[in-house]
Amino acid sequence: MTVTGTSVQSVTSGTRGGVTPVLVIALLFGAAHLLTNGQYGFHRDEWQFLSDAQHLDWGFVPYPPLTAALEHLGLKMFGLSLVGLRLFSVLAQVLVILASGLMARDLGGGRLAQSFTAIAVALSPLPMFQATEFQYSSLDLLWWVLIAWCVIRLMRDDEPRWWVAIGILAGLGLQTKYSIAFELTGVLAGVLFTDARRYVTNGWFWAGGSIALVIFAPNLAWLIRHNFVSYHFLQGIHARDVHQGRADGFLRDQFLLNANLFAAPVWLAGLFAFFKDRRYRILAWMYVVPLLVFLFARGRFYYTCGAYPMLLAMGSVVGERWLRTLRPAWRVGITTLVFTGVLAVGTYATLRIVPIASSGPLRDFALQNNYDLREEVGWDELVAQVAAIRDALPAEQQANLGIAVGNYGEYGAIALLGQHYHLPTPITTINSGWLRGYPPTPPTTLIVLGNSRERADELFTDCRLAGHTTNAWGVVNDESRDHPDIFVCGHTRKPWSELWKHGPEFG
Repeated sequence: MTVTGTSVQSVTSGTRGGVTPVLVIALLFGAAHLLTNGQYGFHRDEWQFLSDAQHLDWGFVPYPPLTAALEHLGLKMFGLSLVGLRLFSVLAQVLVILASGLMARDLGGGRLAQSFTAIAVALSPLPMFQATEFQYSSLDLLWWVLIAWCVIRLMRDDEPRWWVAIGILAGLGLQTKYSIAFELTGVLAGVLFTDARRYVTNGWFWAGGSIALVIFAPNLAWLIRHNFVSYHFLQGIHARDVHQGRADGFLRDQFLLNANLFAAPVWLAGLFAFFKDRRYRILAWMYVVPLLVFLFARGRFYYTCGAYPMLLAMGSVVGERWLRTLRPAWRVGITTLVFTGVLAVGTYATLRIVPIASSGPLRDFALQNNYDLREEVGWDELVAQVAAIRDALPAEQQANLGIAVGNYGEYGAIALLGQHYHLPTPITTINSGWLRGYPPTPPTTLIVLGNSRERADELFTDCRLAGHTTNAWGVVNDESRDHPDIFVCGHTRKPWSELWKHGPEFG
């Protein structure tokens, strides 16, 4: 059956129904995440956001400022609360699920298409993960989805004022994660390669671009002042990822992780339908262009995660229309099979990704299969161990003590949890820690962690082993495996100013 702009719009508003079912689905999944998000501890990346939230600026070495600004707000509202500070991610997930169902509705889908889209997105591994931690990728996913929804409304109604909303979302996206530029490249390609090129001469198109630039301008000014350090960071991280094989399996993981595996035929049908439909063909380019760029540039698989809800929405509409041509028995059977398959895959993903249990076999299964959960374990014990080592030092060494760390998670954990033990602010050249510099009075004794013995001896004098990084669960993660030793050292072998001349280390 041919899917055209006309045929999609032929579905009546009565068939599409209200938004209540999709809203209920979104809220139920949001509530489930709120109930489970307090099980373990903060992730290493979350500690970085939390430490940056204490030093608000228009930019940070690894990312733009919006994520840290929201964490600053969260700290003011909730304190150091897992559930509270992850609320922003949960709200983003709720809006992603809701917008996904509404995309299906605006494309002409009825309640079946809307509900399936919402459930399939909610039970996809990467969107599910984004609600379990506060990551800048959680908000990045939201901006991708909302931009796609605005493009659908733009093309459905031929209403150019939607470019203003797209511009606002693009600006927020650029203030969240620079990779949204690739979705915007897809939008621009879709405009130039389809009938949407008519908007190039429309004032609203340029108004949207201007608004995006104005919103992004403060971070752009920060980047210029700091010699585009974030660009160099991204270069370094990309080279590391390629070297370590993190970019391998890009196409495979589009199916396994970015979307629910059982829904793959649905989103593939959605991509095909977008290409066939002249009205909505721009959305096909919004998927294909970022996908090809990341494929050939060897990007990480999750960079394209935000493109799948729009494909699932269109595929659900196509599938719903096809089901109407079948006999009732076939219709019920296929619908049951598809929903059951998505629920089964989603349940398995949930057991691997969501911190459902804090003890027992479910916890052990999740920790065994999800390295990110392992990075949520042991931070309180690490900070307590550093405090115990400090307390065991002679008074004269405690009087002028510094803590040098080689891991941004260690930096954030000690900066926040260390306040309880009256630990000094840690020192690091990693990421934005480099911007904060070193103490004006150089410490004569340092507790050094996150470094090998060789690195510690290279940087400091008179190093001795003083303890180890461990955790009560015996979980193996970067902190307990790669650099478990904690040293007490003397002063630096070179002046701090000399160490800082080399610029930030990227991690």
